[in-house]
Amino acid sequence: MKIAIAQQDYIIGDFQGNFQKITQAIDQAFLSELDLIVFPEMAICGYPSNDLLYYSSYIDSAIDSVNKITEYAKNKIAIIIGGVHRSNHSGASLLYNAAYFITNGEVQIIQKNLHTNANDDFRYFNTEENHSLIYFEGKTISIQIGEINNSILEKNLSEIDLIINLTSISYAHDLIELQQNRILQLAEQFQVPIIHCNSSGAQGEIVLKGGSFICNSQGQLVLEMKYFKEDFAHFDINNIEESIVIESQIISNQISFIHQALISGIKDFFTKSGFKKAVLGLSGGVDSALVLALAAEALGAENVLSVLMPSQYSSGHSIDDSLALVKNLGSAHIIIPIQSTYNNFEENLSPHFIGLAPNVTEENLQARIRGVYLMALSNKFGNILLNTSNKSEAAVGYGTLYGDLCGAIGVIGDLYKTQVYELCRYINRDGEIIPENIITKAPSAELRPEQKDSDSLPEYEILDAILYQHIEQNKSLLEISELGYDKELTTRILKLVQNAEFKRYQAAPSIKVSSRGFGSDRRIPLVKKGL
Repeated sequence: MKIAIAQQDYIIGDFQGNFQKITQAIDQAFLSELDLIVFPEMAICGYPSNDLLYYSSYIDSAIDSVNKITEYAKNKIAIIIGGVHRSNHSGASLLYNAAYFITNGEVQIIQKNLHTNANDDFRYFNTEENHSLIYFEGKTISIQIGEINNSILEKNLSEIDLIINLTSISYAHDLIELQQNRILQLAEQFQVPIIHCNSSGAQGEIVLKGGSFICNSQGQLVLEMKYFKEDFAHFDINNIEESIVIESQIISNQISFIHQALISGIKDFFTKSGFKKAVLGLSGGVDSALVLALAAEALGAENVLSVLMPSQYSSGHSIDDSLALVKNLGSAHIIIPIQSTYNNFEENLSPHFIGLAPNVTEENLQARIRGVYLMALSNKFGNILLNTSNKSEAAVGYGTLYGDLCGAIGVIGDLYKTQVYELCRYINRDGEIIPENIITKAPSAELRPEQKDSDSLPEYEILDAILYQHIEQNKSLLEISELGYDKELTTRILKLVQNAEFKRYQAAPSIKVSSRGFGSDRRIPLVKKGL
């Protein structure tokens, strides 16, 4: 039995575009004389559809697409594809995340029977335990949607020849290897080969990882598809146990995967939203330099405008480093000094600030002036403003609302500062793109004379380690202190995290590359006591 895997990148709600993409893959499989083609979870709609699933017209369009696909594939090839299913029970309309098994115009529906917290599936879909079995070409196949349901497999294990797992799993650098290993271990445990079909591409802040694969009944990989890209592959499942075992791409590609995920996130955010050009503030620091390098790669350097906005506190090397970077990339830039604007603000505010010493107010004013200039350029020319804040800064509130926190999408908002440096080094792996001085100089917001980040924050290696334990590992002050971190320092950091919650509520959504990004992943009450 020859089975195709169509790993595709869908646009949520683009039923016509998704239909065309699906039928092109059907034609490719048909011309290759294959028996069955498998598509990812929620392929018909795009995943996650979130609150669009509350609209009956959206569900109607999804079901209409199933009917059109059923008719299109008639007498061509059998299909397994993810979508939504609506069922009436006692007068109530219930919605299910479902898989459709389509063969010769006949349709069998398998409902997802195990929901996780990912993308709030519980909010939209009902569950109803079913056997999940289909029968095709003399084989009994268990269709598993999303997380594989062990209990369902155990009930029917003696019958099952093959497991087909439809998913739309988002990328998280700290989970990706565990996710794959879990499926390999299940194949070995149940002694059944598994086809794992996943979506690719990005949907707003979520990056779907791709990386569909097939493993034999010993839990060994025999096929692995591209990550973060569309791909098409086919395999004769009858020969799976004799096939050559391969090594996973995941093992040695951690930083390269983060790089690919961010490029995918930027590219799809612009493409799917209908935008082409970006603008960002280029400070001479490592964060904005990294964002520019990523955006230039994703969109083309000619489509990214950098704005240098020096103040009286900006160092000469920051301007020189920025100019060297835009030259290396071949992107456009403009320079708008902010000192005269800042002086006008100071003059207008001085009657109200009599007797008060300069403090963070004057620093934030500079950031907000820069934000105004960037938003004006974005409005005038239709360029989308990229936010350049990192996760370390967002965690402790080291950013100015309506200033450097402006932007439509946060490119590196799910990267800790230490990861920012690591990714800069990766981008420079074949030659200097980001000037070395940007990477090696002490980080500074340059909002007052001789300012350095270390004046306000501990060294980033320590800060990031504590933040990781608190955010990704859900550890409290006591638990982090028991790991050997200084209790007084940890207390100060967690207090900063707590006090910055209101900023994160208003910050740009960030491309998610970890298991716990700020935004929908981490919903801490805005007003609360500390942990």
